[in-house]
Amino acid sequence: MNDEDSHLRKFQKELNAGIVALVLLATLADAPEPQYGYQIAKQLEPDVGENGVMKQGTLYPVLRSLSAAGLLDSYVEPSVSGPPRRYYTITDTGHTVLAQWKDAWIKTRDLVDTIMKDSRDD
Repeated sequence: MNDEDSHLRKFQKELNAGIVALVLLATLADAPEPQYGYQIAKQLEPDVGENGVMKQGTLYPVLRSLSAAGLLDSYVEPSVSGPPRRYYTITDTGHTVLAQWKDAWIKTRDLVDTIMKDSRDD
């Protein structure tokens, strides 16, 4: 692996960390009922596709982190077809934080888009 690949991987990893949390909160805010990890991953699959931004294995640590932060509630239910499933719902605090994160995302995206557009015009 060359230095350029290393820098890209590091950048992508750091960028993805916040994006995954934002997308998970938004997904659970829109969910009509509690969701479990695999169910969330399958729901997101058509949108994220093969671009590698969100791999299924990365969702679970972020779900646990959001839950530990009080942004999600969770409970475990036995499953007849496999291991028990942990279901997640967004909390009131999670809704408040999601609104703040959405605003921060929009401002950040707009800033980056503006700067990137200006740099292409040079």
